[in-house]
Amino acid sequence: MQPSPRNRSLTLTEEESQTFANKLLRLTAPASPATIQNRTINQDLFEALDLLPASFADLLFLDPPYNLTKSFRDATFAGRTMDQYAAWLESWLPKLLRTLKPTASVYICGDWRSSPAIHQVASRYLHIRNRITWEREKGRGAFTNWKNASEDIYYCTASNNFTFNLDAVKITRRVIAPYTDAAGNPKDWQKTEQGGERTTHPSNLWTDLTVPFWSMPENTEHPTQKPEKLLAKIILASSNPGDVIFDPFLGSGTTSVTARKLGRAFVGIEANTHYCCLAEKRLALAIADNRIQGYENGVFRDRNSSR
Repeated sequence: MQPSPRNRSLTLTEEESQTFANKLLRLTAPASPATIQNRTINQDLFEALDLLPASFADLLFLDPPYNLTKSFRDATFAGRTMDQYAAWLESWLPKLLRTLKPTASVYICGDWRSSPAIHQVASRYLHIRNRITWEREKGRGAFTNWKNASEDIYYCTASNNFTFNLDAVKITRRVIAPYTDAAGNPKDWQKTEQGGERTTHPSNLWTDLTVPFWSMPENTEHPTQKPEKLLAKIILASSNPGDVIFDPFLGSGTTSVTARKLGRAFVGIEANTHYCCLAEKRLALAIADNRIQGYENGVFRDRNSSR
């Protein structure tokens, strides 16, 4: 069956798979920061963990398998008890933290099943600053339960000395009740071609994200792909241009691609070769096109904004 003409999902030809596979890195000895910077490491995290250099990452983004049974092409993560999931987190998170600079920030993704374990383990090693909840407007309905349409991201730092660029992530929203002063001038909002808009501080409730789907050029077949806009918020808030963004559960490359588009360096680890090749293709495309859907000219727009 031929895909719809409007289907912009990214795919790989056999030739592309071979070409991009040749660009992948595999660690066989302790690596220097220069060796891994701006590279995709095609390796199981547990194999690469002890070979990573220390203190190279300014921002660590963690999107591990959630505590449910899920297939990722040739691998399946099995759901487990909360104690077992916490023990699994404990088996790699402390070792991973040695890759951080003292000023680094850490973001850890989860859902309602995994959040308690994430908080339990992260609180032992990091300063937990907040828990972001973001709305997934997609999700399966349930007959005997509430539809699961949200996920969590724990915002942590390695120390009390960290980066947070507030002005870079302020939100621009349409003004519903446009108050004016006595002279009729806008009060705490601005007139634009689109109407009245107000710039506000970002909160820990994110309702402006679009989960990648078939008509978006960032979409891939990865089953748990995060939106580039989500990563843009995190990268802009908690890093500066030239900083190194590290994602050891890279998937199809959203973290690396968004880092490149925003002028940061990156390091990604992903066990599945096909997903690594998708990441490399997206990285190549990002050189010519650094647009991020829903983010334009320093402004975050509402959900489903067009490019």
